Amino acid sequence: MGTMPKILLVEDNELNRDMLSRRLQRRGFEIITAVDGEKGIALAASEMPDLILMDISLPGLNGWEATKQIKRSRVTAPIPIIALTAHAMSGDREKTLEAGCDEYETKPVELEVLLSKIQTLLSRRDRA
Repeated sequence: MGTMPKILLVEDNELNRDMLSRRLQRRGFEIITAVDGEKGIALAASEMPDLILMDISLPGLNGWEATKQIKRSRVTAPIPIIALTAHAMSGDREKTLEAGCDEYETKPVELEVLLSKIQTLLSRRDRA
């Protein structure tokens, strides 16, 4: 894989954002970050990341709405999105997938589980 996969991390919590981006950078990913849904949508279009990690509880435009808008655009629709959420309520996974997310990971994030999901989605996209 010649280039480092680029991941857009949309996360409003600075601690979570810093920790996760550092851990992913150490694993060889290029990380770009957005602190809210609007910036996430804009960066998805301008940066065309290989994958998006979307926090669901964002200020302003929440992760569900941001995901719907990203998936509505022909340009950004193919980008796989993994929802990151502290809401592990029954029905949340379904709601997340209905919004257009390709995967779902609860917080606190287990890095190995998340990396496995990232690799699966990236390899699926490479084959597409």
